[in-house]
Amino acid sequence: MKISLILGLIACFSIACAEQETLVLVDNLNIRETHSQFFKSLQDRGYSLTFKLADDANLVLSKYGEYLYKNLIVFSPSVVEFGGQLDTEGITKFIDDGGNVLMAGNSVAGDVYREIVSECGFEMDEESAAVIDHFNYDALDEGDHTRIVVSPKNLINAPTIVGTQNTQPLLFEGTGLILDKDNSLVMPILTADSTAYSYNPKSLVKEYPHAVGRKTVLIAALQARNNARIIFSGSLFFFSDEAFNSPVAKVHGDKTKASLSGNKALAVHLSEWAFGERGQLRVRRVHHHRQGDKQSSNTYTITDTVVYKIEIEELKNGKWQPFEANDVQLEFVRIDPFIRTTLKKKPNGVYEGIFKVPDVWGVYQFKVDYDRIGYTRLYHSTQVSVRPLQHTQYERFIPSAYPYYVSAFSMMVGVFLFSFVFLYYKEETPKSKSE
Repeated sequence: MKISLILGLIACFSIACAEQETLVLVDNLNIRETHSQFFKSLQDRGYSLTFKLADDANLVLSKYGEYLYKNLIVFSPSVVEFGGQLDTEGITKFIDDGGNVLMAGNSVAGDVYREIVSECGFEMDEESAAVIDHFNYDALDEGDHTRIVVSPKNLINAPTIVGTQNTQPLLFEGTGLILDKDNSLVMPILTADSTAYSYNPKSLVKEYPHAVGRKTVLIAALQARNNARIIFSGSLFFFSDEAFNSPVAKVHGDKTKASLSGNKALAVHLSEWAFGERGQLRVRRVHHHRQGDKQSSNTYTITDTVVYKIEIEELKNGKWQPFEANDVQLEFVRIDPFIRTTLKKKPNGVYEGIFKVPDVWGVYQFKVDYDRIGYTRLYHSTQVSVRPLQHTQYERFIPSAYPYYVSAFSMMVGVFLFSFVFLYYKEETPKSKSE
């Protein structure tokens, strides 16, 4: 008994450790120093970071069909080609199998970056292009106006991803992105101001820029259908110690000033979301029964009143806690939804719905499909059968049939009276003249 308990604890510990294993690909190992605060924030949260050069000939993500890492950080925009067994197809497969990716580029990012970004539903600007804003650049800018100041108001309205206390201006220096409008899974996390555009700062603007104004996305995200998460930043500088520690002073406009940028707080929130520390939902328990009963049933009768309960939990600070929302809906489906209702919130993360089964028998599903920005998709379905009434369950006398009942009984009475008349009525025969 003790041995099995010890083995179980070891297995749980190994699984927990595997969730924290993270591979960090860099151009050069100096990035460990220039971005030390960001990496330290990960290590303080329990992540085991493995640093490797992006062109290392021994790079592998998996062995014997099992992935060695749960998360991948790519801070190597100048890499021409990944080393070892790693390539665009390998990273795409890693995402398809549930792995999380955090990437950061800049204006010198190569074709391999563009291939990965394209696979995720984004589009990077051409090489050497940078986001330029002549009205919202920082006082420490070197003259190209590529070190721009971005207001926290330009962040997506999703506290689960970016946090709630974003008041400090942000510093950005890198290239711009454009999102695929037809891809509903991609999200613009941070966008530029209306005065920004993406172009080569060393060239004259002779053609319409690739990205202009609010359509210039600085940081984008993707949550795949398998709940894998990808964060892509057009700026490697955004995660650097210099950006974390730098004061902010906008030259024009409202001349925003801050003793410290908001880059660090946002970078931490983004990494928490990307690696599954935020926005994780799960169904703990589901129960359904007839109203008045306590036992669950797989078969209901038409017009039964059903009580459906689902308990949902959210991962917060490493612990599963009751989920709080007011927009969880239930569908009662037989090919198409016959009933759609918003579940009522109860204590301890329980959501309840009470409804009457439709007067159509068949095979149905209780279906909860909760998909909101920043949260993993929550999908749960339970199949039940709905049968017609048994002959003993029908009403003896249906009010709408009373006229037919009256006509039947009146006919019976009429026949009864007619039979008496027919049997006992004797017609007198007339006497003849001879008599």
